[in-house]
Amino acid sequence: MNAELLANLEYFEREKGISREILLGAVQEALLAAAKKAVGPARELRVEINGKSGEIKAWAKLIVADRIISKHDQLSVFDARRAGYPDAKVGDEVEVEVTPTGFGRIASQYAKQALTGYIRKAEKAMVYEEFKDRVGDIVSGTVRRFDKSDVVLDLGKFEAILPNRERVAIEEYQVGERIRCFVKAVEQTIHGPEIILSRADPNFVLKLFKLEVAELNDGTIEVKAIAREPGFRTKLAVYSRDPKVDPVGACVGLRGQRVKNIVRELNNEKVDIIPWSADIKKFVAKALDPATVKTFVVNEASKRILVTTSADQLPLAVGRRGQNARLASRLTGWQIDIEAEADANSFDARVDHAVQELASVPGISEAHARILVVSGFHGVEGLLEAEVADLSKIPEIGDAAATILEAARGEVVRRQASQPEPGAVATG
Repeated sequence: MNAELLANLEYFEREKGISREILLGAVQEALLAAAKKAVGPARELRVEINGKSGEIKAWAKLIVADRIISKHDQLSVFDARRAGYPDAKVGDEVEVEVTPTGFGRIASQYAKQALTGYIRKAEKAMVYEEFKDRVGDIVSGTVRRFDKSDVVLDLGKFEAILPNRERVAIEEYQVGERIRCFVKAVEQTIHGPEIILSRADPNFVLKLFKLEVAELNDGTIEVKAIAREPGFRTKLAVYSRDPKVDPVGACVGLRGQRVKNIVRELNNEKVDIIPWSADIKKFVAKALDPATVKTFVVNEASKRILVTTSADQLPLAVGRRGQNARLASRLTGWQIDIEAEADANSFDARVDHAVQELASVPGISEAHARILVVSGFHGVEGLLEAEVADLSKIPEIGDAAATILEAARGEVVRRQASQPEPGAVATG
């Protein structure tokens, strides 16, 4: 038992970082309870453990008496002198060994239970003490096991939890894999302190940038806002207090090395770094990169902004499944509505088509057709609703109004005549 006890003490001292003196104290308390059970209600009972040999002895303070009434409290003069007190006399208090036969087996059981229980308590206390001030740090751990969808990580002396809600949906982890996580919280639960980790929190990305970019740590550059959809895309708005320092360039790094390191850690999640601006129009325009914005309508009261882009830029502004617009809105703190600007080329094409259609009518020239279309008459049917007096008021039409209306009526008659009667079968 002694060898086993010493081995356990050495293991816990080495692996858990708890001093041997503290562990021996915990074991002594347990062994004292074991001794009271084995020895009985001895007076001032104590247990002593030899830290080197592991030998365990029980001691009690007894009163020397000429007549023994209680063996738990008294001993004879003869027994006191035999126990190492040659000058003992009645009334003296002496300490003698009272280790019972077979005490080793009982002591072993109590010692194991005491060590296990104490280690649990000590670990919980150490977890809280070590990590209560480390919220916001990044730690590295090894995947030990899975608890349903949660991941249990080994941080060395302690275990931590990466809950399912804090995982990146597209990431898969394997037992034995080493990963880095953000310490999101240290929570006191009914089972003791629990270290909560995250890889999905936007602050994980922010902390990675602080580890890579020295200018963020010395305060030259400030991250004004961050928005993230874990595993897919992050937008970061940065600002430089020093006009000589380019905030975006500093975060990207030489040849993009700084941001590459972060993207690699995020398993190729896309990271957009944009310059922050107090001008909401400029800020929104940058937040919607890579799309090009043309116009803005700002509603300060409701913090809402309407932006227009060309038709070909609209998909870029909105992004896949609305991701770009959604992240831009989170980043700026404004609701962003995006619309496509009317396509001038498309409008011109429609005008030309209407002009050609009217000009194809015998009696209407192309010049008159264009004037009519610009004036709002886009076909012969529209012309028939007008009067000669109405058309003649158009300066470029004037006296030609009657001729144009007559041509329009004739075109309508020809079209009606060319249509087959109901029920007729076309042949040919």
